[in-house]
Amino acid sequence: MSKLIVVPTPVGNLEDITFRAVRLLREADLILAEDTRTTSVLLKHYDIRNRMQSHHKFNEHRSTEQIVSRIQAGELVALVSDAGTPSISDPGFLLIRQCVKQGVEVECLPGATAFVPALVMSGLPDDAFCFEGFLPQKKGRQTRLKELAEETRTMIFYESPRRLAKTLGQMIEHFGGERQASVSREISKLHQETIRGELHEILTHFTLNEPKGEIVIIVGGQPKRKKETILN
Repeated sequence: MSKLIVVPTPVGNLEDITFRAVRLLREADLILAEDTRTTSVLLKHYDIRNRMQSHHKFNEHRSTEQIVSRIQAGELVALVSDAGTPSISDPGFLLIRQCVKQGVEVECLPGATAFVPALVMSGLPDDAFCFEGFLPQKKGRQTRLKELAEETRTMIFYESPRRLAKTLGQMIEHFGGERQASVSREISKLHQETIRGELHEILTHFTLNEPKGEIVIIVGGQPKRKKETILN
């Protein structure tokens, strides 16, 4: 079986992986890992001893062609990231794009993605939403927030704990402190937490309580303006 298999891995609890994902990781000729040290914990837990190779944002431009050639030669290659689904704010897109260009079969298993449980737990509208991932750290950050101020769909962001307070403050500046939001951290882990409320309330909470772990911010969209009634 010659193909690239994109394998989602748990975002927290190691039990959050499918039987099929475990089987294919065992069958793979090669496992591409964002960080082999992180992935080795998961593989050891499930007694998977297949060969691993680092594949991350610092080497993917150099290694992509070689990996595609291996698949074309008949190998089954599994791609994983540290947590969640590869290429969703993680390495993987370049390799997947090159496989598609070269006619190499790509299959993505269903599985863990951090923003889905965060969105569901937020209690905010989830019938239509936009995924923003990580905002630009410097150039373009303020411009993007300004553009999103009029977005009517629920918005999803990833953020690091050390930048959370700063980001919430910038969101208050552009969206308004009364905008409804939710912050989830440590999803599926022992200390999982979701804080809901207005942006200014959430900022106060995390100013008083230092955040830890991976962060997902859910922000309600700009309420749609009611059409004015035209009187004759």
